[in-house]
Amino acid sequence: MKVAVVGATGMVGEVMLKVLEERNFPVTELLLVASERSVGKKLTYKNNEYTVIGLADAVAAKPQIAIFSAGGDTSVEWAPKFAEVGTTVVDNSSAWRMDPTKKLVVPEINASELTKEDKIIANPNCSTIQMVMALAPLHEKYKMKRVIVSTYQSVSGTGVKAVKQLENEIAGIDGEMAYPYPIGRNALPHCDVFLENGYTKEEMKLAREPQKIFNDRTFSVSATAVRIPTAGGHSESVNVEFENDFDLADVRKMLHETPGVVVQDNTDTNTYPMPIYAHDKDEVFVGRIRRDETQPNTLNMWIVADNLRKGAATNTIQIAEYLVENDLV
Repeated sequence: MKVAVVGATGMVGEVMLKVLEERNFPVTELLLVASERSVGKKLTYKNNEYTVIGLADAVAAKPQIAIFSAGGDTSVEWAPKFAEVGTTVVDNSSAWRMDPTKKLVVPEINASELTKEDKIIANPNCSTIQMVMALAPLHEKYKMKRVIVSTYQSVSGTGVKAVKQLENEIAGIDGEMAYPYPIGRNALPHCDVFLENGYTKEEMKLAREPQKIFNDRTFSVSATAVRIPTAGGHSESVNVEFENDFDLADVRKMLHETPGVVVQDNTDTNTYPMPIYAHDKDEVFVGRIRRDETQPNTLNMWIVADNLRKGAATNTIQIAEYLVENDLV
């Protein structure tokens, strides 16, 4: 199993290598790939040192799987080149997510749609993944009509530059800014770029991606995405209106029984999900589960996950695992 990790020197790339090692993914030959300026760098995987190679060399090596986290422009240019030589690409950028010819996959929900013909597979947005993980069992039973989500997103979702900005501000150092304003002691209602409709790209990802993952356009999602000064882990306040009524005990039981979801919901002991607890974990944590008392059939939840793990690296590698286990590569 020859595997290429494209974007290996980036923040998500580093986590991908960590997750591949932790999950003991069946790699027989590993190609660590990055942009020209990183070629020649040394990285360690399972106590072995590897030299970073360029994209053209990686395509020439014809890996069975290429795991991409190198930005949308790189994916648009290079994912088809890998696909042409028979490589299956699992891409973590937004480049292919809404392409009608490409699958958008959260393995616990819709991996069964994958076939050998799927040579470019899209990994959803980090905020989408944690939300749909909690919504999937509830949608199946009660049928969603409308979802209103407000996100509280970590600076790690922006990248290394943003993490450095927060660290500099905490230390009182003037440095390079990833955001137009300070992020320490602040909250920016501004994730990704603004679009003509007044929403950001991040908010529109949250609106559109769940419909594609569930293959269902009968429900709608309205989102507000906010960047907050946490170093890792995204949180979401989610309000869901269903077609059918629910019992709170059944909701908790259903979420508890959902693979990859952990219920943390006991107000007597101040037990609820927080980014500090989700750090370095692959599960999606759900709490503050309560009925919306202002209208029927409506539920409130608080959902937290490590955006670099289940929100990016782990979900990508779970897709790759599914491909291997089901002889699709």
